[in-house]
Amino acid sequence: MQEITEQGIGQGQRTAVALGIFDGVHLGHRLVLDKAVEQKSRGLSPAVFSFKSGTLTTKPQNERLLTEEDRAQHLSALGIEYIYAPDFKDLRALEPAAFIEQVLVGRLGCGCAVCGKDFRFGRGAVGDAALLRREGERLGFDVIVLDKLQMDGAQVSSSRIKKLIRTGEIRQANKLLGYTFGYTLPVIHGNEIGRTWNFPTINQRLPEGIVLPRFGVYCARVSVGGRELKGVANVGVKPTIEKKTAPLAETFILNFEGDLYGKTVDIRLDEFLRPEQRFNDIRTLRARIQADVMRTAEYYNNSFF
Repeated sequence: MQEITEQGIGQGQRTAVALGIFDGVHLGHRLVLDKAVEQKSRGLSPAVFSFKSGTLTTKPQNERLLTEEDRAQHLSALGIEYIYAPDFKDLRALEPAAFIEQVLVGRLGCGCAVCGKDFRFGRGAVGDAALLRREGERLGFDVIVLDKLQMDGAQVSSSRIKKLIRTGEIRQANKLLGYTFGYTLPVIHGNEIGRTWNFPTINQRLPEGIVLPRFGVYCARVSVGGRELKGVANVGVKPTIEKKTAPLAETFILNFEGDLYGKTVDIRLDEFLRPEQRFNDIRTLRARIQADVMRTAEYYNNSFF
């Protein structure tokens, strides 16, 4: 996927532009993205207009589902060829009509715009799908407006998915995402206490601005060197071992030996087992970890992936 700069797309090139933030690239987002990709049969290159996700807000309740890099990978895998994602502050004062003329038509060469029916744009978010349609007729591009996806009696939305993740309802969150939530992060050095218990773990510091799952223990799938392995992931702050620490994903990988320090490892959370706990002593903690490992092995033996 190629990033479009302020200079815009190549002269004479026409695009089908999916409009939205696409935080999470969940199943609802895919309706819009897939419709843009379909326009390739008309000679239009699939593109996305969005914003750099970290520039939209600093409110904790609006933490992101994906890093910028992970979002780009998801979009590319769906067939998106171009993305224009400026900082929000660079366009926030642009009036709706100016946004359409300067950005959609001028920079993106829009031949078709695709959005959800609640899409808003321009200064004060006063631009809507009706205005987009009118301007499309005037400027010579098509507009496709899609209804929101409904699942289990409610709208599929990033806010709904984030709430499920924060409350540990990870299976339901994964269902709405259309993929398994997790992290692709470098492995850092920890206190290495687990090695003395026959439970060596990998530690990954969770990035700021990303939604945090309910602190606790999860059945997880771990990608190592092209292999998918099973693991027990504790997401939290290690209350028994450490006084103060930033949130970590600490994962014991079943049936694995090797050094992963400094390597980037992908962790996917499949099932919430229990909340994070503070134990009175290390012996009790060790026994509980053993029980978590057994439950995880049983979970994957009885699951189909």
